[in-house]
Amino acid sequence: MFVAFIHWIAYCYYVYLFGYASLVKVIQKKEMMEGMEMLGFNRTWTLFIGVGELLGVVALIAGFWSHQLKNAGVIYLLPFAIGALMVHFSHKDYTDFYDALFGAIAALVILYTDKYFRIVL
Repeated sequence: MFVAFIHWIAYCYYVYLFGYASLVKVIQKKEMMEGMEMLGFNRTWTLFIGVGELLGVVALIAGFWSHQLKNAGVIYLLPFAIGALMVHFSHKDYTDFYDALFGAIAALVILYTDKYFRIVL
């Protein structure tokens, strides 16, 4: 019961994190566009990243009904979280990296606590 609770809390956070991040990039919110430009991403790359994240969020939302899509969406968005974390670190932006860090951790928690996901080595 506790594992399922942790799983769904992490999952809801993951949907919220990438849902919000993708939408503010796609609708080109001024603060996000300025922040992305400071990190070295122009308008085209910001939109490209936002649309890519939005596709992952669609898979996450569909994952409420299909665990295969949920796991695929989590794995698809994991490089976005890791990439955001690395970009913030490379620009010595040690104040705004927490969302990316928690997103990467949440992805691992979601996959580890999912009863339908296994990696066999």
